[in-house]
Amino acid sequence: MTRRQPALAAGRVVPPSGFTARLTLFSAAAMAFLAVFALALSMATGQLASRWNDELARSATVRISAPAGQMAAQTAAVLEVLNATPGVASARALSAGEMQALLGPWFGPDLPLASLPLPQLVEIVESAAGIDAEGLRLHLAAEAPGAVLDDHARWRRPLVEAAARLRFLGMVSLALIAVTTAAMIVLAAQAALAANGQVIRVLRLVGARDQFIARAFVRRFTLRALVGSALGTAAGLGAIAALPAADAAGGFLTGLGFSGAQWLAPFAIPPLAALVAWAATRAAALTMLRGIR
Repeated sequence: MTRRQPALAAGRVVPPSGFTARLTLFSAAAMAFLAVFALALSMATGQLASRWNDELARSATVRISAPAGQMAAQTAAVLEVLNATPGVASARALSAGEMQALLGPWFGPDLPLASLPLPQLVEIVESAAGIDAEGLRLHLAAEAPGAVLDDHARWRRPLVEAAARLRFLGMVSLALIAVTTAAMIVLAAQAALAANGQVIRVLRLVGARDQFIARAFVRRFTLRALVGSALGTAAGLGAIAALPAADAAGGFLTGLGFSGAQWLAPFAIPPLAALVAWAATRAAALTMLRGIR
């Protein structure tokens, strides 16, 4: 028998259809679909951490708590201090309507501000140079005893840390998805090898080597993983595109997705899935073939 005849027989070792083909296609598609969302989570939270850090780092608030008769004088004194402070781009006292809008999510839109002893809030927008928070606190304490500076550091740090942890969780999810994909493909390849053990023995009798037989499995399962992951990636991109656009009122989840060149990143999922399938199938095939005698 010529070497071409074992090649034709080896090509028939892996069944073109059946549960192994469906299992490989489905698992690759499902894992690619989830990988798109994990990648979107990682990228979105990375942008979120940068945005929160930049926005909160350039803003601060002065809270003025004083008797009603002194509120206007202390507010004017605070604004005078802020306008003379290096690093302050602008400073303004919030109106009653703006303060009601801030408290609305907690107390409702019908909050009677006139009957509540609310402090006066002054919004500070910092320049690129930033402000000396400690020095400003001391200056405010001397000019307006009822004024307290909040530079948002206690809010910024936990928010940025939470976003960084979400990004890390997304990367861990991608790693778990790759491992799960490899495990499913290994199981499918082992099932196909076990089901065709007799054919493999015959091929060995006519001179086929294990490396040659393994290549038939690797080629078929790699192609299945590539096709399945491409379908799953397409479905994932469609689902991401259907999500609501980023909205300040909608919170973080409405901003989950890709922007600009980030839309190209998911297209790396199918070739990476094929690479995982190639490595997993090759290792599984060679291991199984050593056990088939």
